[in-house]
Amino acid sequence: MRSLPVTLAVRLLPVAVLATVGWAWTSGPYAPATGKDAPRAAASPGPQAAAAAGAATEVAVAPVYGKPPAACAVITAATVKALVPGGKTAGTELPPADPSHRRTCSWSGLDEYEYHWLDVTLEVRDSVDAARTAYAKRQGRTAVPGLGDEASVARALTTEDKQQTREAVVVVRVENAMVTVAYNGSDFESKGAPAEAVIREGAVRAAKDAVAALEKAAGED
Repeated sequence: MRSLPVTLAVRLLPVAVLATVGWAWTSGPYAPATGKDAPRAAASPGPQAAAAAGAATEVAVAPVYGKPPAACAVITAATVKALVPGGKTAGTELPPADPSHRRTCSWSGLDEYEYHWLDVTLEVRDSVDAARTAYAKRQGRTAVPGLGDEASVARALTTEDKQQTREAVVVVRVENAMVTVAYNGSDFESKGAPAEAVIREGAVRAAKDAVAALEKAAGED
């Protein structure tokens, strides 16, 4: 077999950096939602006001997810083999700043001249509203129907040192939890990249695995 066009470590660096950009979409701490100023209280609130207060309490949505599951366990071995040929199915979990709220796992593989990177990040927010806010800041241009409570995908084709890399990032919200999947690929022989549909469908497949595992973990708590 012919050797790679350049040193492998040098070739893989821009791809790894791009993948890191995909999953590393983070949002700063969110300030608690500020409610409307309360009207001046009457000397003695009537029964209608008391009933309204009770109704407001009833519609408050409690967080469903308390903490994210192990990130490396949410993508099935079959999916990893299909999306990351030449890579190990176990994955590598990145050291989290706070494992009770955020966990990330990545997979990478080189098969002949084809390189792929996949990673998944699971986050748990303190409330559904906080998760909605985070999703609104990260959502891609294209909706992904039938996945979680809301989901979207962003796609990009970049060129670094005449090497193309195609990436898709899927962001999903499920109740107060967030799932972010980044998947990309390059062909070091042709200097091209996989077809857009291949990368997009791969990212969506991995996101479906992660959401299913997240929901299963919640049911076991």
